Amino acid sequence: MKIAIPMDDKTMEGDVCISFGRAPYFLFYDIETKDVVFIENSAATSQGGAGIKAAQMVVDNQVDALLTPRCGENAAEVLNAANVKIYKTSSASVQDNIAAFEEGTLPLLDEIHAGFHGHGGK
Repeated sequence: MKIAIPMDDKTMEGDVCISFGRAPYFLFYDIETKDVVFIENSAATSQGGAGIKAAQMVVDNQVDALLTPRCGENAAEVLNAANVKIYKTSSASVQDNIAAFEEGTLPLLDEIHAGFHGHGGK
């Protein structure tokens, strides 16, 4: 199973970014093999549609789940259409969230916000 997490930095000791679409990086982590890949989020500096572009990047990397503190409705639609489950992170620590996901204690994200359309910020 492969998961994606929006990150502030390219390190496993880093924190989950509070913004999905404008996160500087994404961590792609394989639960079985423990493979770690960081990819720069090209959508982070977009004038608009950052969430949709970021969601498409996550889908293109063939993940099964996204771990994030929040997600906009347009991004959620892209993820849901690709059967990517969205889980709500429980703390800032990426390692704590991966552990919670592996233990099955991370809840599904059920509060999808309207997004920050046209605001260009976090």
